[in-house]
Amino acid sequence: MPHTIVVGICRVVLTTLCIVGASAQTVAPTEPSVDYWQPLWMQRELWGPGTMPPGMQARLLRHYTFLHYGVQKEYQGAKSTIGDARDAVEKGLKLYAANCARCHGKQGLGDGDAHHSLLPSPALLAFMIQRPIAVDEYLLWSVAEGGKQFGTDMPAFKDALNRDDIWQIIAYMRAGFPEPTDTAKQK
Repeated sequence: MPHTIVVGICRVVLTTLCIVGASAQTVAPTEPSVDYWQPLWMQRELWGPGTMPPGMQARLLRHYTFLHYGVQKEYQGAKSTIGDARDAVEKGLKLYAANCARCHGKQGLGDGDAHHSLLPSPALLAFMIQRPIAVDEYLLWSVAEGGKQFGTDMPAFKDALNRDDIWQIIAYMRAGFPEPTDTAKQK
């Protein structure tokens, strides 16, 4: 009798171990299939493992470069010479419309006419201009040098625009992308 009890207990223990062991096995995760109806950032956890979407990679690379290596000597310590005067903002509006709105959109939301054909997409300037990284030397460097070094289609404006023009565009962005005033429309 004691022998049959021991055998029964062994059977129960072995059965329990088999059930627990089978439930503890994990299946290796498979690579998600591409869903063309959702952008890359919606297909997986943003900060989880995997390849970072190109737009995020380019933006983070620019920020990382600025924070860890700084900018070229010609931009170090640069401060706006324009300020936020109404005249500068109005001139900045015209310059922004002529040079930036095609990609970044009228309100800096990255929704200009050319935004569909660009990868990574244009930066959301209306959001970025409010971030702590948007200091004068960062903005001047970004506009003047463009994004070729980070794999974006942002052109370098250092040869097309002078510094005062770039400062006026920055003043316009910092003013919140205002619509033209009535006096500016009449001119």
